[in-house]
Amino acid sequence: MKLSVQKRISIAFITLVLLGGMIWAISDYRNNLLSMKFHIITEKNRLLNTILEARRYEKNYFLYFNEKDIAEAIDYSTSARKQLSDIIDKYQEHARHQNLSRYDAELKRYQSSLVQMHERYGEKSQEGLASETAKNREATRELGRKITSDLEDMVEKERLSVDRLVKESRLYIFLGTLCVFILAMFVAFYLIFKVNRPLKKINQAVRKIADGDYEKIPPLQTGDEFDEFVNSLNTMIIELGKRNEQLVQSRKMASLGTLTSGVAHELNNPLNNISTSLQIAIEEIEGGDPAYNKELLTDAETQVERARDIVKALLEFSRERDFKPKQVAIESLINQTIKLIKGELPSPVNLTVDVPGDLYAVLDFRRIQQVLINLILNAVQAMDGRGELTIRAEQVTETNEICLQVQDTGKGIPKSHLDKIFDPFYSTKEVGTGTGLGLSVSHGIVENHGGRIHVESRQGEGTTFYVYLPVYGSDTHSTASE
Repeated sequence: MKLSVQKRISIAFITLVLLGGMIWAISDYRNNLLSMKFHIITEKNRLLNTILEARRYEKNYFLYFNEKDIAEAIDYSTSARKQLSDIIDKYQEHARHQNLSRYDAELKRYQSSLVQMHERYGEKSQEGLASETAKNREATRELGRKITSDLEDMVEKERLSVDRLVKESRLYIFLGTLCVFILAMFVAFYLIFKVNRPLKKINQAVRKIADGDYEKIPPLQTGDEFDEFVNSLNTMIIELGKRNEQLVQSRKMASLGTLTSGVAHELNNPLNNISTSLQIAIEEIEGGDPAYNKELLTDAETQVERARDIVKALLEFSRERDFKPKQVAIESLINQTIKLIKGELPSPVNLTVDVPGDLYAVLDFRRIQQVLINLILNAVQAMDGRGELTIRAEQVTETNEICLQVQDTGKGIPKSHLDKIFDPFYSTKEVGTGTGLGLSVSHGIVENHGGRIHVESRQGEGTTFYVYLPVYGSDTHSTASE
């Protein structure tokens, strides 16, 4: 059974907490044990000092036979037994394993020996006391030396035990820290390769979607929720692509509706010429000049061709088609676009076209034509039907791009709006006069060509839109559809 990302991270977190708790518990136990050992060493050092004091008075007694010395020796031995008893009671098993009970028996024998010598002190003369003491002196001294030596040995063993505990504690802390480090590194690598990288790829894909690129996300093959998430995103991308196609087509139809009145005017002129030529030809058909009638009919045919070109352009513009870029002459693109939109250009608008005849780029003719129509109509509206409208095209050799410019002398765009005009449904026009989708759709079309679009504007002076398109197209976007 495959574990989810959440469960894996939870298990790793719980393991880290348990391991940290275990390290803390072991460290705390061993620290307490070390503290206890230090206290035992301190108590045993006090005990050793007490016994050494008893032995000092014992030696003085054997030298000078002063009753006060033997009494002091007995007091110190009694105090030593009390201290030993306290050590045994206070530290219990931590002290008993060192056979302190046997040591207490020896200390008791030493104390009894001192007491016996003290009891005989008043019974004998100085010479007799010296003779009596000589018999017990070596035994008492030997017992004192043994007690002192045993206690020093015990203190040394305690010190060695403390050293061993310190080394073991360091080892345990090192091993525990190493385990935590390894587990933390494992979690870090898992988060980097199994969480962070998929999230970055998904974030990049979402940014592309925001820029109008509806290319599917490659499978991640992580074997967890990210695979399902990517599949869901790809389903959403497909649906967004379909909706975007519908949006582009709806914008085409909206633009077509805008062009209708102008096209009607454009069609009206050739139709009037055809009608006039045919009426004259009918009147002159019987007695008229055949050459003149032929001229009239030829003119009518020319007007028919003109009207047919206009209708054909409209049909081509409105037709829904796949994204198929091909090499296009920029001069032809702009001329046909102007021909299609000429009826929407008021006479007070002075149109200037500056396009070299040798500029070519790989693009989808109708989609870029839609971008130009949208920019030109926006420019006309911004100028309120009068002003200077300039259309330019030039090649940018540094980046191998074609730059199309649509410049007007209208009222301009407020600076605070410039970074929002390409957002869907955002419009600077009055409510009811625009959908706010034209520039967003245009931005998406240019992005799908591998190009870019940006705007420069000053309020009261005018606006210039720059459309940059790659000369040789974009392989990345050649199969995309809006």
